[in-house]
Amino acid sequence: MLAKADPSQVEGLARFFKTGPGQYGYGDQFLGIKVPVTRSIVKACWKSVTFDDLGECISSEYHEVRLAALLTLVEIFKHADELQQKCVDFYLSHTEYINNWDLVDLSCYPLLGMWLLNKDRSLLYNMARNGKTIWEQRIGMVSTMTFVRHGQLDDTFSIADILLHHPHDLIHKAVGWLLREAGKRDKSALEAYLAPRYRGMPRTMLRYAIEKFPESERQAYLNGHAH
Repeated sequence: MLAKADPSQVEGLARFFKTGPGQYGYGDQFLGIKVPVTRSIVKACWKSVTFDDLGECISSEYHEVRLAALLTLVEIFKHADELQQKCVDFYLSHTEYINNWDLVDLSCYPLLGMWLLNKDRSLLYNMARNGKTIWEQRIGMVSTMTFVRHGQLDDTFSIADILLHHPHDLIHKAVGWLLREAGKRDKSALEAYLAPRYRGMPRTMLRYAIEKFPESERQAYLNGHAH
């Protein structure tokens, strides 16, 4: 990863991930590595990476190295059934380093969501409700993507309810995104969810949720006239 650093990309990435004073990514450091490059490095070396290596990388000051650790963890989880519990335990014990939206979104549902597909899911409700950071709360929401892809929508709607009036825009976007994905599977279920709630939802959340609706329906929701 260090060998692939591209200083010319650092400023743009720092701006994109909001690293200025008072912003959600304040203080994060970048090497200037794009995600496809990170993925290619992970693909080449994940089989030889140890959990000690992962511990070193997940705590790196560099955003892209933390992402590489998470993508490697996902690969190990996918390919080694006997290590899945260890992968999940590692993930949950290092959430302090999963501290931006891309780190959450590229790791939580292929790992935590898959792990919980046939298990009790109260962990995600607890993260959404009591997460120490917005990132833990976002993990609780976005992990349900795996359930949605398997046609199981109830948890997405239930966890969306927990976060419905959250103050942070990044949670509004995550909830709206997952509601939209649920609606792709079952539009009537999304409409039933929105009916008693949409007028009081954060605007960004609503916009994301109805993004795939026909324009006339979108406008009805946005103007408060949907039935």
